[in-house]
Amino acid sequence: MTVIIAGAGIGGLTTALMCHARGIPCVIYEAAREVREVGVGINVLPHAIRELAGLGLLPALDKVGVRTRKLTYLTRQGQEVWSELRGMHAGHEVPQFSIHRGRLQKAIHDAVIDRLGPGAIRTGRRLAGFVQDEAGVTAHFTDAAEGGAGETVRGEVLICADGIHSAGRRVFYPNEGAPSWQGVVMWRGAAEWPVWEDGESMAIGGGLGGKFVLYPIAPATGKTQLMNWVVNVRIKDPAVSTPPPDNWSRQAPLANVLPHALRFHVPGMDIAGLVRATPAIYEYPMADRDPLPRWTFGRVTLLGDAAHPMYPVGSNGASQAILDARCLADALAGAEHPRAALWAYEKERLPKTADVVRTNRVGGPERVIDAVEKLAPAGFRDIDKVLSHEDRKAIVGGYAAMAGFSQVRRAS
Repeated sequence: MTVIIAGAGIGGLTTALMCHARGIPCVIYEAAREVREVGVGINVLPHAIRELAGLGLLPALDKVGVRTRKLTYLTRQGQEVWSELRGMHAGHEVPQFSIHRGRLQKAIHDAVIDRLGPGAIRTGRRLAGFVQDEAGVTAHFTDAAEGGAGETVRGEVLICADGIHSAGRRVFYPNEGAPSWQGVVMWRGAAEWPVWEDGESMAIGGGLGGKFVLYPIAPATGKTQLMNWVVNVRIKDPAVSTPPPDNWSRQAPLANVLPHALRFHVPGMDIAGLVRATPAIYEYPMADRDPLPRWTFGRVTLLGDAAHPMYPVGSNGASQAILDARCLADALAGAEHPRAALWAYEKERLPKTADVVRTNRVGGPERVIDAVEKLAPAGFRDIDKVLSHEDRKAIVGGYAAMAGFSQVRRAS
């Protein structure tokens, strides 16, 4: 069969590599004129890194990312709520990575070009629609720059991996409306900064309504390292306010974010200095969409953010897209008919990702911070007298089990 993939993000690119490894031809169509290193930092969990390692990408990731050693949850005042080792330090077979989103995407992109050839990615092509029949699907792509010639292609399967504003999803759910927003605005940035702690650790201070996230996203060069930071604050009532545009190109002035950043404290980190040293600060809403009743319609299905956009909580967005890619490629390789493959993929992945979407809405593992701050808003002397170790472990460990990375097993 030939697989058409709409979208050259992390999910679409990984799907292409997974299909290629199973001998399934595919071509990716991407709306952007070029695949650029956009975004700032993300974390990719061990169960997803296992899949990338199986594709031979670990050496490329080690060149541009950091193997995460430890994660610490803090109150806004900087008091420790929970700390745990991550990745191989926690006994997994593969690491967790803290990495620049664009560099992760480029590593996967370069592997696609190397293995499938330069013609495997067609840029400047935006999905406009598709028609199915008993033998296959015909997809229509317009020139994203407008005025140029479009393109019509034929394949057995169409995978819509074209993000939270997916054109394919809109065909199936035309009345869905805008993404869901609860009034939380995110500011993100990264700056070269003196190495913090061991250069491999991350911290999250504050709960869902207001938090500061900190972690390195590139190997240290001498005494400095590219440090990623995020400020999330609920500043508007979504019932009466519209969200800001959700794209990486929207830059925000320092004056917008600095007063919010100063609300947080992370031991050993000059938050104000880090934010001031950031060359470009990006602003966008923390948005998701409700879980869908189905992703698949005949020979067309959704993947990644097109299927299950979720709050960036618990390091699960890119990770779940990678898991989608593995599952879908396995289904395509093993099923007797493409429709059966897409149905098997949806049956496996939809309920799992729906659970993650719903849990992220209430804070995911970071709910442990909310719980402590609610019980001790002015701080504490003994965390165990506020919330027991077992109760904190149940919140954090329960999320890991639900999201599928509490125990990583080798793929069969």
